[in-house]
Amino acid sequence: MTAPGAVGPLGTTDPGSRTRLAPRARVRSDARTLSLDGTWRFRLHDRVPRDEVDGVPPFARGDAHADAHAASDWTDLPVPSHWALHGHGSPWYTNIRYPFPVDPPHVPDANPTGDHLRTFELPEWWPVDGRTVLRLDGAESLARVWVNGAAVGWSTGSRLAVEYDVTDHLRPGTNTVALRVVQWSQGSYLEDQDQWWLPGVFRSVTLEHRPLHGLDDVFVVADRDPSTGRGTLVVETATTAPEVTVRLAEVGLEARVDPATPARLDVGPVDPWSAETPRLYDLVVATRTETVRLRVGFRRVEVVGDRLLANGVPLVFHGVNRHETHPDLGRVFDEAVVRADLSLMKQHGVQAIRTAHQPPHPRFLELADEYGFWVVLECDLETHGFWEVDWVGNPSADPAWRDAYLDRVRRTVERDKNHPCVVMWSLGNESGTGANLAAMAEWIRRRDPSRPIHYEGDTEGAYTDVYSRMYPTLEEIDSVCGTVTMPVHEVGPAAGARQRAKPFVLCEYGHAMGNGPGALADYQDRFDRWPRLHGGFVWEWRDHGIRTRTPDGVEYFGHGGDFGEPVHDGVFVMDGLVLSDGTATPALADLAALWAPVRFTREGSSLTVRNVRRHADTADLAVHWELAVDGRVVDGGTLDVPTVLPGHEATVALPSDAIAPRRGREAHLTFRAVLRHDTVWAGRGHVLARQQLAVAALPPVAGPSGGSARPVGAVFDDDGTLRAWSGIPIRAIEPELWRAPTENDRAAGQGSYETTWPELSAGRGDESVPPSADRWRERGLDRLTHRVTALEHDGDTLVQRVRSMPAGSGSGIDSEFRWTGDGDDLRLRWSVTPTGAWDCTWPRIGLHLELDADLADRVSWWGTGPHESYPDARNGAVVGRFERSVDDLVVRYARPQETGHRPGLRELAVGPLVVVGHERAGADLPGFQLARHSAQQWDAAEHPHELPASDRLHLYLDAAQHGLGSRACGPDVLPRHALWPRQVALELVLRATPGRSPDPALR
Repeated sequence: MTAPGAVGPLGTTDPGSRTRLAPRARVRSDARTLSLDGTWRFRLHDRVPRDEVDGVPPFARGDAHADAHAASDWTDLPVPSHWALHGHGSPWYTNIRYPFPVDPPHVPDANPTGDHLRTFELPEWWPVDGRTVLRLDGAESLARVWVNGAAVGWSTGSRLAVEYDVTDHLRPGTNTVALRVVQWSQGSYLEDQDQWWLPGVFRSVTLEHRPLHGLDDVFVVADRDPSTGRGTLVVETATTAPEVTVRLAEVGLEARVDPATPARLDVGPVDPWSAETPRLYDLVVATRTETVRLRVGFRRVEVVGDRLLANGVPLVFHGVNRHETHPDLGRVFDEAVVRADLSLMKQHGVQAIRTAHQPPHPRFLELADEYGFWVVLECDLETHGFWEVDWVGNPSADPAWRDAYLDRVRRTVERDKNHPCVVMWSLGNESGTGANLAAMAEWIRRRDPSRPIHYEGDTEGAYTDVYSRMYPTLEEIDSVCGTVTMPVHEVGPAAGARQRAKPFVLCEYGHAMGNGPGALADYQDRFDRWPRLHGGFVWEWRDHGIRTRTPDGVEYFGHGGDFGEPVHDGVFVMDGLVLSDGTATPALADLAALWAPVRFTREGSSLTVRNVRRHADTADLAVHWELAVDGRVVDGGTLDVPTVLPGHEATVALPSDAIAPRRGREAHLTFRAVLRHDTVWAGRGHVLARQQLAVAALPPVAGPSGGSARPVGAVFDDDGTLRAWSGIPIRAIEPELWRAPTENDRAAGQGSYETTWPELSAGRGDESVPPSADRWRERGLDRLTHRVTALEHDGDTLVQRVRSMPAGSGSGIDSEFRWTGDGDDLRLRWSVTPTGAWDCTWPRIGLHLELDADLADRVSWWGTGPHESYPDARNGAVVGRFERSVDDLVVRYARPQETGHRPGLRELAVGPLVVVGHERAGADLPGFQLARHSAQQWDAAEHPHELPASDRLHLYLDAAQHGLGSRACGPDVLPRHALWPRQVALELVLRATPGRSPDPALR
């Protein structure tokens, strides 16, 4: 008899009870199931209750009111769910640090514990023969199970399925299932995965009948020889049946096989499965009592020398890291949401997913098979918090944890082994190294030699098949793949040589936190250049914000620290290409341009279309052309491009209408590759590739000149500052160096390129230099003061000179404003010269105009768009005419920061005020940014809802902006994209157009 006060299996390294069934594949079966999802009774304790007698707490005996606690302690809770998202406790975010002391395998006594109780009726149709299993698909972090008051078992491994045989515990009619889930357990030490700690039963609970002589497991390897195109099925089953039938109707295969040994079946010629051509075949595996249906894809994944091949050609990942996260559901699966995400990925050229850092919901992989994604499936393992204690006591190297590691990898592989989308197994993430990881790899090789093994932490390449890195610099990539200029991962020569001989993969790069990342084109250049480099996975897909409200009801997306966590990592959980609500950021469009399936090259009257796909031709694509003059489309059509095979190109003649010079300020020829037919992820006409080229234009016919005259309609202060133009108030016009720091400006995941060149530091930069935002703030760039130093007339030109300096600094900028009337226009040439000794980059250099808020709700412009772009993040922007609301010009990042900059401005209409930019006499076209708040106001707010009410529009006209980089967790802004103090100039025209209506050419 167990004494009252027992706390169960906590404080050990065991992964679970011996009553757990062996893990098996998740398949579509005709076996009967009963979902226990729905409304459960729930009660939350602040620590594990010491109330068990004979291993059973009172509530588990079937009555939520029969124990010592009042009935009012119980409430309803949906399952699946996280109790912290339903008003019971709070979410908690950490990146590396554990939210409890590092004292393995022990956890604190203060340990939120949720009791779950479900009463259900066993249907009359439930079979009486065979066995019944109870399956939990996911519970964080340790779940104990009782059925009708009998202890069934317990398990850790939050994102891993577990099954128990409950046949002997069930009875006809009414039954109860009780779960006690603790938030912190020994398993928590293995689940430090840079995401919210969200306890609860967040995946389904199911009863499944297992018939006599049924198929307890099925393992199918569908191989295709790339040289012959012939397919082979290897079918392994676990059953007591004397015979198993295997049927693949599409190829006329039906075979009866002996289940005692794996059956190898030649199926003849088959179409290959790939992410680009996700061809699936319907396979039936059956005994007399159970039929299993699988959708199989024939493909071969292999490592040959330093190449990773799929179907005989190099496999290059255009991928993203994907956590399971939703602002309302947490990690609860919603198929509509997942389909929308997968569609958005495919629409933007994403073809690969790393399941960071745990196996996803099983339905996700069925969808990945169907939509077409290369999947690196990661085990539910990360011990990153031991980095904080120099890896002392890390479970990866502790024999006491060996069974827990092997348990996790078995449950990962066995559940998902039949999916063609899974092309590599990943042992986990950021768990140091050690014998337990090596044992996991050894087990996988015995169980499934058809897939390579990945793990970034195997720095010496001792037990993995590919060399993987996070956030490498461009210099490191070049050294690994080309001429050796630096050691590999700081390991010895033998290990370095071993790693260089393997395929090279970037499991994480391009940290998409806030506005950014920059330099994605430079990484894509390496993917194209180096055959050994097999692409990578941008970090990451979606922000993890949790939808919450202020006390007065204002909705926002919370991040670390917003829920009262005593230890947290703040906004670092908001690092996605997609915002928390599913809105795509401009970074996704930037990637889409780089990952387009075709590329266009024009030479004279010819266009070359190159198919950069590796597994699909271009029969599904149509190519359109469009000629625009001064941003307005004047002609277009469809090109007759023959089908281009993978890796090949075709050249076609351009029609004369496409290349005949037209009269105007400028002309652009744009080519688009669009879908010919609807797909599961996009409709007919969706643009997959777009490339714009500047072409020659005939000079426009010169109009009458307004002549030079003193400004008319302009109101200036006595000091020469413009205060109104044609009745439009100009509340302020001042030079500006400040931008609201981006997350990459604020952080220092790697070193700075401001004090050393990448080439001189293996790309790591100077790691002693603080973040750019700190340097800018220390030098006062956020608080310029201005002094008019001169005012004079130069003929009809009003000249004002202004010195702008930060308080306490001897450095600044000297500006010259030259105002000239030109008919009904007002011309401004603004030039800037740095003064004093500058030792840092500038965030921006431009003019800040304050306008009345009611001047316009919508704006139109001719320039680059439709979204924001920056010096190192401009691949997806094109020149055209666009229209947006003022609020839609900016991106609502999780923390307010620099957003909305659009370079190359030709013309901007803000209500009646029109600003025209010119490129002449040393002046580049300006960039513009229009918002309801200033850079300083953005900088002062932690969340968008904290921004004050505004009675202004803030218009920035920039001569230049600093790049974005990815220093929050990667390299700094590359030197060629950095803005160093320098002379700049702008040529602007102000024009007033009362009653201006939207241009029909706007897009």
